[in-house]
Parts: sequence; C-alpha cells; structure tokens
Amino acid sequence: MTDLDPDRTEVAARLAAAVGRINRRARTDSASLGYGIVSALASIVQHGPLRPGDLSRIEVVTKPTMTRILTELEQRGFIARDPDPRDGRAFMVSATQAGMDAVDTARSQRTGIVVGLIAELSPDDVDSIARALDALERVAQSPTRPATPAR
Repeated sequence: MTDLDPDRTEVAARLAAAVGRINRRARTDSASLGYGIVSALASIVQHGPLRPGDLSRIEVVTKPTMTRILTELEQRGFIARDPDPRDGRAFMVSATQAGMDAVDTARSQRTGIVVGLIAELSPDDVDSIARALDALERVAQSPTRPATPAR
C-alpha cells in the first residue's frame, strides 16, 4: 500500500461501527417490528413472490430463522402464502397490502430519525455523505463473501 491508498481495514472498521450506531439509533419502538422482520418484509415487497429458501439467501439467515420470521409476518397479516406453481409441495410468499404499508411506515420512521441525526451536520458533511452513497449502496448489494483474515 502507498501513502495515498486508504487502509481498507481501518475504513471497514470505522464504517461498520458507524453504520451499527446509526442503525441502533434509527430503530423505532413504535413500529414494534424488529429489524429482521422489516428487512425480510421489504425483500418480499421488492423481490416477491419468493420461496422461503430464496428469501433466506437474500436475507443471509438460516432457514429456521426465516421460518420464524415468516410465521410472525403471516400472523400479522403482512404476507400471504400461495402454492408454488412449479412445485406443488412448496409455497411462495408475497406481501399483502398491510405488509406493503408496514414497510412504508417503517422506512418513513427510520428516514425521519436519520434526518434528525444529520440535521446538525454542515452542508459540506451532508454533501460528503451524499457523494459516498453510490459506493455504499453497491457494497450493500454485493454478494456476501467469506471473511478473509486481515494482513
């Protein structure tokens, strides 16, 4: 590495810590939906209808964890289960209107909280964050890879 290259390990550590703190602060109790529930429901809204196994891979959780999440979503009326047209033994999940509304509400609440968090930043800081968003969104969408040891 040259003096001009950022230390990616340091950048990764700082990014993980900052994102973690922002996420903890942006969670709301009013929605009474946990982060994993909202994330899974948002994935169903975006990509559905989906098989539970496909949703497990998208959310990077085990199948038993996804089963618990889907049970809660179904009990709340946020998803519907329908037979898989390609495999009569399997089923697909899709979001109901109540589920789509719940995702919209959760996103709106989180956005409002983050607006408050960045309200005191200077315009230059907000511009810096805005310029970094494309790269951060690419990182968020990249496939999960096994961790490699730091050198």
